[in-house]
Amino acid sequence: MSSRRLGRATFVVCAALVLGSAVLVAPLALPAAGQQEQAKDYALIFGTVWGPENQPVAGVPIKIRRAQDKKPKWELVSNSRGEFAQRVPPGGQDYIIQADIKTPKGQPKPEITVKIDDNERKDVGLHLTQLPAKK
Repeated sequence: MSSRRLGRATFVVCAALVLGSAVLVAPLALPAAGQQEQAKDYALIFGTVWGPENQPVAGVPIKIRRAQDKKPKWELVSNSRGEFAQRVPPGGQDYIIQADIKTPKGQPKPEITVKIDDNERKDVGLHLTQLPAKK
């Protein structure tokens, strides 16, 4: 084999190794688009809906709003374990969590207030005095 062919073959092999390494390393160096979104700070409100006999209640509509707002910003439903969770912005803010169930005339819907101070998790319990009517 001539030295010119050997030089060309060596160049091709080296170029392939360099390009192959760049392809393997590039995904590690750049964050994915979704990772940038997840890096933002948030607080978490985690709650459980409890029935009159202190049993978790599934399927209860939950509305969450900032204390100064009139309309809810988030609407959820408690899961099979009576639990719900909502990410909210961090910082000094009060939130009203309300069970959106029918109540006797003149009786307010069950609700609680939670204060978020920073990027933290707050665990709350929302206690019902009566079970919601089945639809």
